Amino acid sequence: MQAVILAGGQGTRLKSVTTEIPKPMLTIGEKPLLEHHVALLKQYGITDIIILVNHLKEAIQDYFKDGKAHSVNIRYFEEKEPLGTVGGVKAIEQLITGDFLLLYGDVMLSMDLNRLMTFHSEKQSDCTLVVHPNDHPYDSDLVDIDNNCRITGFHSKPHVPGKYYRNLVNAGVYILSKKIFNHIRQEKADFGKNIFPAVYSKLNMFGYNTSEYLKDMGTPDRLEKVRTDFLTGKIEARDFKNKQKAIFLDRDGVLNEDTHLIKNPDELKIFSATPAVIKKINDSGYLAIVITNQPVVARNLCTEDELRIIHNKLDTVLGEQHARLDALYYCPHHPDKGYPEENPTYKIDCHCRKPKPGMLLVAGRDFNIDLATSFFIGDSARDIEAGARAGVTTVAVNTTAERLGNTKPDHVFTDLATAVDFVLENFPFH
Repeated sequence: MQAVILAGGQGTRLKSVTTEIPKPMLTIGEKPLLEHHVALLKQYGITDIIILVNHLKEAIQDYFKDGKAHSVNIRYFEEKEPLGTVGGVKAIEQLITGDFLLLYGDVMLSMDLNRLMTFHSEKQSDCTLVVHPNDHPYDSDLVDIDNNCRITGFHSKPHVPGKYYRNLVNAGVYILSKKIFNHIRQEKADFGKNIFPAVYSKLNMFGYNTSEYLKDMGTPDRLEKVRTDFLTGKIEARDFKNKQKAIFLDRDGVLNEDTHLIKNPDELKIFSATPAVIKKINDSGYLAIVITNQPVVARNLCTEDELRIIHNKLDTVLGEQHARLDALYYCPHHPDKGYPEENPTYKIDCHCRKPKPGMLLVAGRDFNIDLATSFFIGDSARDIEAGARAGVTTVAVNTTAERLGNTKPDHVFTDLATAVDFVLENFPFH
């Protein structure tokens, strides 16, 4: 696979430090950001690299030359005038031999590219976008994906007031097939704002959701944050080549009031303390992943699309206070059949419904989680049994002896905040 790196921007938001140095050549640690990109590509066998240059291009070309000193092959294309993220890519169409990885020269990233390339191949994708939740979805351009990770919509800011959106953001890393060239022209445009929203229904376009480190360093504050994260090891730790740790969370009774069979967003009453607790998990390094049975679908009280709106409300409320869920897994099934109002499609004995550990095991594979060093916080015997069967440490909160029955959690606390404080104080993320 080839790689294309967009490195021609003028860095206007960083003009105090980019008058003599192009943004991709700003140092992270002791190396320019662009050298981190080249080293990552080489690590995964991507050695044919095309760099699009313009502003202060000599600094880049003089440093990397033909790439041989870095054991890669580098070619350059100079944009005579700014062409956005699209026009320059169109201009090098004849140099592209197949699917290619597109990176932005001002985005610091550390990720397992093998997992990304495998996802792209298995989905037979024409266009794969790396996506992730962030801590400010209310002022971000958002992406929708379905249960198969196919992209189903784009929502540009400002968002429609009163509407709930999933917290999922275009992270600025793409694998594109040559089919994309049929939909772009050699003119100034942006993939995220102009192209993808117009073509997602015409191409096989998928979103690869990851919690790995991807951060735009286009402002002085963000640049310093990236530098700090590099020095503390946060960037490396987030890479999926390393095992991750998670705090899994039940939904009803843990994050929100358990009002029984919540079937519309108005019925979802999120505990006031929940956003701050989730934010504390986010800041700790642990992943925050919800694991929830939702038999409302099998009971035909709502559809899966309507359930997504309920979960979008959860994302929206958390995002308003800078908190995020890394993922949410739900089981829509129920094994008991024979009710006239039921949806028979979902009345099955599935692998995912707690107390079975299916959702935890899938999350473990998706995010390369070390289950043995992770936790599941729930309020029922089903939660505790599912966690135990998956091999995680189990924690019960907001519950009673009657709800737990004979199931014995590893720890019991009165509420979520106390439980999370216990985990973070006694088992800090490293």
